Amino acid sequence: MQKHSIITILMVMFFVAFSKAQSTYVIVHGAWGGAWQFKNTAKHLQEAGHTVYRPTMTGLGERHHLYNSEVNLTTHITDVVNTILFEDLNDVILVGHSYGGMVVTGVADSIPNRIKKIVYLDAIIPEENQSAVQALGMDETNAEQAFKVENGVIVPPWVKDTTKTPRDVPHPIATFIQPLRYSANKLNDCPITYIFTYQNEFGGKEKDDFYRFYVKAKEKNWKIVEMEASHNPQIDKLNELVAILLDEVK
Repeated sequence: MQKHSIITILMVMFFVAFSKAQSTYVIVHGAWGGAWQFKNTAKHLQEAGHTVYRPTMTGLGERHHLYNSEVNLTTHITDVVNTILFEDLNDVILVGHSYGGMVVTGVADSIPNRIKKIVYLDAIIPEENQSAVQALGMDETNAEQAFKVENGVIVPPWVKDTTKTPRDVPHPIATFIQPLRYSANKLNDCPITYIFTYQNEFGGKEKDDFYRFYVKAKEKNWKIVEMEASHNPQIDKLNELVAILLDEVK
């Protein structure tokens, strides 16, 4: 066999092996955020040979100018569902951060045949017919007391310079108070991982705001990954988070 033929065969074998190893991630950001928060996460996953989509939900991130009073949880679920459908994605590893847990739950319920695995990244796990504020142990009334709500949006008080980009932006309150109607049974056949982040300097696991969801994930016998990091490991523990997400390909 000629040398160039051997090289060609080896290249084809490598391409086939690489293609089989490639996975598709769809990363859903949290409240006040945008796709920009996971830019570096996506870069590292792509360097490892995977495909990554980072849809920004309506009214947030670079799409914050599209906010209107009609934007709700259904809008955000549709944003992600349409990304998957119009990009014709299958076997998706669906990652939802924080509030994004509400969204990925609705997405997986809408198009279960497109989803390979769900990863809740320190995220809300809603019960059937439960809103985000209810999942967080509040109701609509005390949610408006807990958050700074103006003209239908929750204003992030930590943002002092509203001319700087990228930055967190006001988040539609309707997405927090609309109940999520879905069937938990639809998700039973889908592998699910819960990544729980906590900080010992702030009291450890049991003092963490998302500890209730960590407990819920354990009760559901999901795969659990514990990570000492802030609520935004994509920022302060990037390499560790990427390694965990890469492990989800297995």
